[in-house]
Amino acid sequence: MRVFITGASSGLGAALARHYGAAGAQLGLAGRHPGGLQSIAAGLDAHLYQADVRDATAMQRAAITFLNEVGAPDIVIAAAGISVGTLTEFAEDAPTFRAVMDTNVLGLVHTFQPFIGAMSPGGVLCGISSVAGIRGLPGGGAYSASKAAATVYLEALRLELKARGIAVVTVAPGYIDTPMTQVNPYAMPFRMTAPAAAAKVVRCIARRRRSTVIPWQMAWVARMLKWLPIPVYDAVFEKAPRKPRNLPT
Repeated sequence: MRVFITGASSGLGAALARHYGAAGAQLGLAGRHPGGLQSIAAGLDAHLYQADVRDATAMQRAAITFLNEVGAPDIVIAAAGISVGTLTEFAEDAPTFRAVMDTNVLGLVHTFQPFIGAMSPGGVLCGISSVAGIRGLPGGGAYSASKAAATVYLEALRLELKARGIAVVTVAPGYIDTPMTQVNPYAMPFRMTAPAAAAKVVRCIARRRRSTVIPWQMAWVARMLKWLPIPVYDAVFEKAPRKPRNLPT
């Protein structure tokens, strides 16, 4: 099995790399931090690519190298993502908005596009969305908007590729214990470890699940949030704790 994973230098992407690597997969691991990639790849059959998913040229280069050295992937997982607090009222947050949208939405396009032509029927593209994309969270406008856009983009891509036999799997996690969430100053119900979340993502891919919220408890929360009347939602979440406004690097 050949698996290409972005965001592989930490968090969920790293956990997915370890999971598939332990199963003997040939890996392509892309990330911004070469030290993290090298640490994750130790003992695995892995090809490493230092690349930012916001950079379409870098992702094209990584994909072409992987195709030449390893072959067409059976699975491509777009796990790279940025989560950071933002407030529209501050002009200095505009670059953060752009970084979040470019990573969480265009990053999917830059990850998948170079591989689609080479993939065989039976292949899987998996995009990591989020429960945060179901409703707009105060202080997290960029992240919520990016994950809502990611979910809709993946749905469109799923329909576009269905006739070619390439599955598009959308996984929307709740909270995962990673550096991205460890800065959150509020309770995170049903928080999963990264290895546990990775195992659930792997099952979704193996079953070619079109769209799944993980864990199951958060799936019920997601259903409730989706149908909660606007006045009730506003009253409940107006004063909700907010993620810190830290500019991504």
